[in-house]
Amino acid sequence: MLKYILKKLAYGLLVIFGVVTLVFFLFNILPGDPARMMLGQRADKASIEIIHKDLGLDKPIGVQYLNYLNDISPISFHSTDENSSYFLDTTKYTSFITLVSVSNSKIIAKKPYLRRSYQSKRGVNEILAEAFPNTIILALASILFAFVIGVILGSFSSLYVNTWVDRTIQVVTSMGMSLPSFFAAILIAWIFAFVLSDVTGLSMFGSLYVVDEMGEGEHICLKNLILPALTLGIRPLAVITELTKSTMTEVFSQDYIRTAKAKGLSTFKIIYHHALKNALNPVITAVSGWFASLIAGAVFVEYIFDWKGVGVVIVDSLEKYDFPVVMGSLLIICIFLVIINILTDILYGVLDARIRMK
Repeated sequence: MLKYILKKLAYGLLVIFGVVTLVFFLFNILPGDPARMMLGQRADKASIEIIHKDLGLDKPIGVQYLNYLNDISPISFHSTDENSSYFLDTTKYTSFITLVSVSNSKIIAKKPYLRRSYQSKRGVNEILAEAFPNTIILALASILFAFVIGVILGSFSSLYVNTWVDRTIQVVTSMGMSLPSFFAAILIAWIFAFVLSDVTGLSMFGSLYVVDEMGEGEHICLKNLILPALTLGIRPLAVITELTKSTMTEVFSQDYIRTAKAKGLSTFKIIYHHALKNALNPVITAVSGWFASLIAGAVFVEYIFDWKGVGVVIVDSLEKYDFPVVMGSLLIICIFLVIINILTDILYGVLDARIRMK
C-alpha cells in the first residue's frame, strides 16, 4: 500500500508540474502588459521599464519560468551573485533555511512564494489565505449535504424499486441534474431569500463573516451558508442518489445479503452493517470528484450569493489582468485535486480488503 501511495504522489507531482508549466506559458502569451495595467495607458516608457525590472519581466521567458518555479517550490536554487538571473532576493521570502551552499550558489528550503498582486501589491499567499477557507467550507457543506441525503434517498429507492417512492425520487434527481448551478442559485435565492424571506429569515447576500449594524465586531454567520450550500449540493445529490440506488440494488442480489435476511436481521442492520459498506466505493469516487469540482467551479454561486471565496478572486483577477493571483489560485486548486485523489485511493483500501491485498 505504501508503494502505491508513493507512486500516486509521484504522479501527482507530475500533474502539478504540468499544470504550472501550462498556466505560466498560457498567461505569458496572452495580450496585455501588467506594467500598463498598474500605471495606466499614459505611463511613460521609463516607468514601464522600471516595473518590468521589478517584476522580472525584462528577462527571457525561459529565465522567468525557472524563477517562477524557484519561487513556488519549497526547495529551490538561488545565486548570491547580484548580477545573476537567479540572485537570491531575501526580501520576498519571510524565512528560509540554507540546505547547501557552494561558492555563489545556494539550495534553500522555504515556504512557497506565490508572488504579489499586480493591483493591490498584497501577497498572493495572503489573498488566498483569506478566500480559500470560505470556498473549502462551502464545498464541504455542499458535499456533506449531498452525501447524507443522497445515500438515504438512494437506499430508499433501492428498497422500493418500481414503486411510487422510487419514481418520486427519480423525478427529483432528474430535476437536480438538469438545473445549471447559476440558474439554481437565482431560483433558490428568489424563492427562499425573497418570496419566503419572512418565513426562512435567510438573506440573499452574505458571506461567512459579517459585521454588526455599526460596522464593527466581525462574527461568524452560518445562516448565510445555507442557500449557497444547498445550491451547490443539488447536482452532486442527484448523482449520489442514482449511484447509491444502482450499487445497492446490485448488492441486495448477493448471497450474503440473502443469508442475512434468512437470519432474521432487520432491514436497517442489513443496510448499515452489510450492504452499505460494500456499495460505497463508487459513491466515494463520485463524492471526491464532485468535491474537487465544487472547489474549482463555485464561481457563479459565490458571485450570486456574494460569498467571498476563491472563485470571486479568480474572476476579479482575470478582469484586471492580475496574473499572479490567478496562477496562484489555479496552483492551489490543482494541489487540492491531487490530495483529494490520493486520499480517495487510501480510503478505497480501508473499505475494500481486496485493494489492500493488491
